[in-house]
Amino acid sequence: MKTDKTNAHKNMKNSITCLPNRQEGFKFILAAIIILITILVYIPAIRGGFIWDDDAFLTDNPLIKASDGLYYFWFSTKPPDYFPLVSTSLWIEWRLWGMNATGYHITNVLLHAISSVLVWLVLTRLKIPGAWLAGLIFAVHPVNVESVAWITERKNTLPMVFYLLTILSYLQFEVSSKQRWYFISLSMFLLALLGKTSVVMLPFVLLGLAWWQRGRVTREDLIRSIPFFALSLMLGLVTVWFQYKGVGEDIVRNDSFLSRLAISGWAVWFYLFKALIPYKLTFVYPRWEIDEYSILSYIPLFILLLLLSLFWLYRRTWGKSLLAGFGYFVVTLIPVLGFLNIYFMKYSFVADHWQYFSIIGIIALIVGVGSAYLSRLNKITPEIRVTCAVIVVAILSLLTWKQCFIYKDMETLRLDTIRKNPTTGMAHNNLGNVYEKQGRLDEAIKEYLIALKIKPDDAEIHNNLGVVYYEQSRVDDAIKEYLTALKIKPDYGDAHYNLALVYHGQGRLNEAIKEYMVALKIKPDDAEIHNNLGLAYAIQGHLDESIHEFQITLKLKPDHANASFNLGLAYKEKERRLEAESTE
Repeated sequence: MKTDKTNAHKNMKNSITCLPNRQEGFKFILAAIIILITILVYIPAIRGGFIWDDDAFLTDNPLIKASDGLYYFWFSTKPPDYFPLVSTSLWIEWRLWGMNATGYHITNVLLHAISSVLVWLVLTRLKIPGAWLAGLIFAVHPVNVESVAWITERKNTLPMVFYLLTILSYLQFEVSSKQRWYFISLSMFLLALLGKTSVVMLPFVLLGLAWWQRGRVTREDLIRSIPFFALSLMLGLVTVWFQYKGVGEDIVRNDSFLSRLAISGWAVWFYLFKALIPYKLTFVYPRWEIDEYSILSYIPLFILLLLLSLFWLYRRTWGKSLLAGFGYFVVTLIPVLGFLNIYFMKYSFVADHWQYFSIIGIIALIVGVGSAYLSRLNKITPEIRVTCAVIVVAILSLLTWKQCFIYKDMETLRLDTIRKNPTTGMAHNNLGNVYEKQGRLDEAIKEYLIALKIKPDDAEIHNNLGVVYYEQSRVDDAIKEYLTALKIKPDYGDAHYNLALVYHGQGRLNEAIKEYMVALKIKPDDAEIHNNLGLAYAIQGHLDESIHEFQITLKLKPDHANASFNLGLAYKEKERRLEAESTE
């Protein structure tokens, strides 16, 4: 009996060509599972509102609402930070969602889900065992909730996509040697930096990956990394300049380099603990008091350096994986360890969203080493391994689901922060802000007074307390608080403006004008100050000056209805005076 060798050969060829398609289909299913689980776990966050500085960065940001806002984001120093790609995404979304927070939250969750898939693909390319599980754990890890549920932290979720695409493209370039992948990688890195410069350590990561794959860093690796380092340096310096410009004379930290060195060791172990045991996660952690003259303060840093040295010593055997995973974790944390001032460090030296990029190293290390070890144990069947993985993912997903609820709104977030960290003056101050906006003035005063017991020399709290006193018609108390705020911080524009409003209301126009002028030196682009200064001039009969101020107001804010009305009245009054003078 004869066999059809030609048909058999065709069938074999068809089966071989179908295999990659089946693999791609399976990958698509695995990616879809990660995305679906991420969305389900973050449903409470999607239902959340705006919190903390979402107003300054988004809802009350005039550049977000301005038709020419994109120009200022990319080509000016008007924004408080140079994150033009993130600002552009929010500028576009403002025209889609406006004040509906749901749209922004959905975007953040989808970006996080995409990043989780990319984590899996990168680790797969690096041949890390359990890569898909690592991507899923990144998706549902509770530490990442702050980055995903907080709209302003689009500064993490958007750059992360380009950060991982940079690595993936670079690995593809090394495999294929095709130059286009190198330039794609460099372009993705530029986009990541334009999202947020916390990714500046990526060139070191690329060199570390070269060492992981080949056991050494060659001269060619170093040459290839030069453009990446150049981009990091250039945009890193831009960010530092913006940070110091935005902070001005506001004191974020006044501790010494030795104190910061000690704190960096504490911070690394703090982040590692939260990555391994995500317990009592909170928005603002207690700010540590470090004695730079005590040797005990440097023990965490000493242990850290000792461990890294030990891993390096045994890098050819068991230390390689530990050095790669833990080394990545430490290196990517360097920008947020406190050697440079970050405004949030005024309240805490650590924050969950600062380890969004770094936690990948710990997840990959634990999952990779764990998967490799368990696969060698004959007694541990695949079913047992899958069950263990399901339990871990389920626990983390539940914790993430619960953590999302604290980002429901400002009041919920502040109450949770106070419950976990009652000594934070910032949380009491911000809770007072919430109550003040809700008209719950007595409760607002109570929170401000608690905040002042914790931080008696905080100008912002004194100013906020003055605002509430003024709303209660306690004018003398309001003036006292504003003057106290200005004694602590003479260049506090809001306090000068609020004091001017009080004087204006009392008819003390010369004093009001003086305070308005000081406030404008500090905040020259504040439309409200210009409008109120124009009103004060108008009451005094200085119509030319008032018209000038109303015109500036409308230039800054063309839709300012009160300024438009006031300008019309000023023109009519000037015209009436001119007619009266001509008939005399």
